[in-house]
Order: sequence, then C-alpha cells, then structure tokens
Amino acid sequence: MSTTAYDTAYDIAYDWNPQRPSPMPHHRYRPYGERVNVLSPERSWPGNRIERAPLWVPVDLRDGNQALAEPMDTGRKRRFFDLLVSMGFKEIEVGYPSASRADFDFVRDLAALSASGGIPDDVSIVVFTPAKPELIDRTFASIEGLPRAVVHLYIPTSPVWRDVVLGRSRAQVRDVVTEAATHMARLADARPGADIRFQFSPETFNLTEPDYVLELCDGLSELWEAAPDRPVTHNLPATVEIATPNVYADQIEYLHRHLARRESVILSVHPHNDRGTGVACAELAVLAGAQRVEGCLFGNGERTGNVDLVTLALNLYAQGVDPMVDFSDIDAVREVVEHCNQLPVHPRHPYAGDLTHTAFSGTHQDAISKGFAHHARRAAELGVPESEAPWDVPYLPIDPADIGRTYEAVIRVNSQSGKGGMAYLLQTRHGLDLPRRMRPDFSRVVQDATDDSGQEATAKELYELFRATYVAPGQGGGEVELSSWTTDRAPDGAHRFVCTLQVGDRTGDFEGVGNGPLSAFTEALAAAGITVDILDYSEHATGAGGASEAVAYAECRVGDVVRWGAGLDTSVLTASVQAVLAAVNRVGAAR
Repeated sequence: MSTTAYDTAYDIAYDWNPQRPSPMPHHRYRPYGERVNVLSPERSWPGNRIERAPLWVPVDLRDGNQALAEPMDTGRKRRFFDLLVSMGFKEIEVGYPSASRADFDFVRDLAALSASGGIPDDVSIVVFTPAKPELIDRTFASIEGLPRAVVHLYIPTSPVWRDVVLGRSRAQVRDVVTEAATHMARLADARPGADIRFQFSPETFNLTEPDYVLELCDGLSELWEAAPDRPVTHNLPATVEIATPNVYADQIEYLHRHLARRESVILSVHPHNDRGTGVACAELAVLAGAQRVEGCLFGNGERTGNVDLVTLALNLYAQGVDPMVDFSDIDAVREVVEHCNQLPVHPRHPYAGDLTHTAFSGTHQDAISKGFAHHARRAAELGVPESEAPWDVPYLPIDPADIGRTYEAVIRVNSQSGKGGMAYLLQTRHGLDLPRRMRPDFSRVVQDATDDSGQEATAKELYELFRATYVAPGQGGGEVELSSWTTDRAPDGAHRFVCTLQVGDRTGDFEGVGNGPLSAFTEALAAAGITVDILDYSEHATGAGGASEAVAYAECRVGDVVRWGAGLDTSVLTASVQAVLAAVNRVGAAR
C-alpha cells in the first residue's frame, strides 16, 4: 500500500482511532529518507529464506567489554574466551589492543596460549584498530606470534561524522583509509608465515552515501588483493539504528549486488539495537546477502546493545536450521556471561530467561499440557525417543530440553492459572493424575489460595494444598471418624464392611453389604444415618514399583451436596475408603 493510499484509508477510518497529537517535539527529527539515499531498485531479499547459519563473530570481548561500567579483568576475559571457543565460534574479536594496556596484554596472553596449542587451529583472533598508523603498529605488535588473525580497520564515514567529528571531506577520509590499509598490508607482508586477513568497517554505514561505501570497499578489496582463498571482510554496521529493518536490508542488498570482487568478499553486518530491532535487522540483512554477523551473547553493548547472537542462532534452530554453535546448555552459557559482564540476563529474554518457557495463564497451560501428551504419543507411534521426535507443542517454539532446560519451570501456578496447569504439576512432580471432573474443583481451591496470598504456588505447595483439602479430611479429625474396620467377601460374592464410626459425639458399630467394598462402606454409613452415593471413582499408583503409594479419588453426593475426596495409602482399598470418608467430612465441614 502506498503512503498516499495508506493516508487516505487512515483518514476514512479515523473515527475508530481516538488518539490525538502528543505534545512531544517530533518535528526536531528527520526521517531516514532525508538523511541517507537508499538505493534498492532490484530488491529480492523478501523472497529469500535463511537455510544455513552465517559466520557468527562474537564481539563481547571488545565491543561488549568497552560498554561495561566495570570492564572485564584478565580472568573474566579468559573465562569468556574459553566459553566462546568451547561453543564452536571460529572468529572471535578479542580486543582493541591500542586502546588500553589490558587489551594489549590479553592479546599477548592469547598468542602465548596459541603457541602452546591452547587455541584450536581453526579459530581466528580478531583485533580492532582505528585508521592511525601508530595505533596500527601497536595492534600488529599485539598479534605477534598468532598463526591466524584478522585485523579490523574502522573509520566513521557518514556525512554527520565527517563534518562534526572528523572535520574531513569524502576525499580526505578516503585518503586516510587508503594510507592506513596500505600500512596494514606492509606489516602483514613482513610476516609471511602468519595468516593475517583484513576487515574494514565504514562505521555509521547506514547513514553513509551508498556510492561512497562502494568506493571505499572496492578500493580496499583491490589494495588488499582480495581473492577467494584470502577474502577481505567488509563489515557494514548499523552503528545507530535509524530506520525499520527493511531499510537496512535494502542497503545491504545494494552493496551485495554492486561490490567488486564479490566472490572474494565476506559481507558482514554489525547491527546495534537503538530502535529495539537489532535481531530483525540482522535476519533481514542475511536474507539480503550478508554472510557474517557480529554481535554479543545476550545483546550486551553500548547504549541499547549489540545484536544478540543467542536469539539469532536459536531463531534459526527453531526453523530447523543448524546454528553451527552449541547452546545445548544455555544456563551454563548464561552463568558465564552474567559473571563476566556483571550484568543479569532479563527473565523474559528469548530462550534463555528464567521465564521464557513459563506459562501462568490457564489456557496456555492447558494447551502445553495437551501438547506434551500428544508429543509423547507421537514419539511412541514413531518408535523414537521423545528427544528425537518432531516438536510441535503449543506456546513452546523449541523443546526446552534441547537447550538444557527441564520441564519443571514450564508450567507455574498463580491466580491466573487454570486446571490444566495445576494438574500437570501434580502429575509430573508428585504422581497424582487428577480425574478430569475433579480438576475444576481443585482449580477453584488453588485460585482462592493464590488470590488470598497474591503469590505463585509452587508444586510442593500445590501438593500440600491438595492433601489438606482432599486427603486430610479422610484421615481423622473430621465430623465422621472411622476408628476401625474390616471387610470380607461372602461365598455368594457379596462384600461386607464392618466398622466403628464416631459421628459427632456418637460412637457405634455399623455394617453394610454391597457388590464391592465401597458400596458396602456406603451402606454402613447409611446405617449410621449418612446417605452417600459415589458418583465417580478412580485410582492409580503414584509411582513405579510395589512400594509406591496408591491414590484414590471419589466424587460423592452426601445428602444433596456433592464433594470430592481423596486417599493416599500403600493399600488401594484403604486409600479408596479414605477418599469416600474425606468427601463425607468435606460436606460436614462446609455446613
């Protein structure tokens, strides 16, 4: 829909939207179209699909570290680096050696580690340098002895940075870049035994004229003699987000289509998150031709952060694409990152937050519970373990177990929860499979308790509430107490139940006969003046093995009142008698 058509439709339908102009001075800010010319006449990225992971390059130890109020010390940096290597990252930007002694020394430590075989041969160390000869010298000094390294050259290129920050024209900035790149080439040539590759970032790319970016990148590809076996990386940062992600994708596709020596160029992106759309920018940029993505684990970085590599990689995983890095123990990854950054991961963080797989809503819990049951049946039908069966569970885009999470935190109960959630927790944590007709009744009990407390109910608290509500009334202390009882079966098949009952302040011996022990028990209760009809009954073991308890559930009409009761005992018969007695006493307690 064109802007004109949209405006027309909006005006026609304006009555449904009562919003009015705000007092904020929005006129101070220019739309992106007035700040940069985006050339995308051959847009094809919307029809593309991501079918393989790009090269992920974590910049936590450089870009992320420089954004920390308390930068990492050597120990934390080393722990972070070891984590990244163990996860399978193959290019790791480790620092800005010319900016601080700490960064320089850390790169030297890595050189020593590499010399002793402590870094895999296929891992490349990336170091960052501005376009100044003396700082380039310092950077090359830091990587002495490293067999593989990428030297990352950057300079701001957009008009506002050229005019306000650098005070240089386009030609002057180009000359600075050319001089710096030539110096880098000379230093690399002086180390013929080392595999040193080059990377260039026109910082503030997304605000830079497209023809100027092409001029700079193509010039460096030629100067550095980019070849398929020794490619140059051109990294195009959204240094500060200025537009919707589709605009960034258009900018990337334009460069992808027009870069010289394209087969010898690794096209890289480095999105920030100023508009909160860094992940979308990265994903659309890959659709548009990007082959490499720089970012940080969990999105740390200056201002609102760098793009989050965890979310990006697991978004691909959720689409059936191998992320090419290992997140099978997400909590261990998070623990290291939180320790090293001294920053917590938000509980609602995609995939890794404490609450990301959690459902409190009753309708969500019911859908998830049914989804788990369906998944188990499907795995059985396919003859494969549940961990290998196709995943299709509502509200859970991936199986939490795939990233090292248990199912314990998936369903949690508060006042908004429903019968499905509390039933799931009782079954999975305590072996109680409540009858479906009983679940709404217990749900009301739980909601009353959580409404009163205002707190979440844990699985243990649910179990204790269940016992107090449905089991305890059948185990003594109620209006009706069963002090002793026996049951036997006559030759004709009839069951006899003989018992001593205390009803209020009256105690007596009663007996009843029926076609089963419970029907005989209800006859004994009738003899004591208590009319009981059993409307629903079920029983099961709470676990495997002969020593496990049995649980019985009984829905009874006592007079004209219907109540549920439950019993727990190693004897199924004892549990069933307790369940009926509990229902009777719950009616008495309610009077």
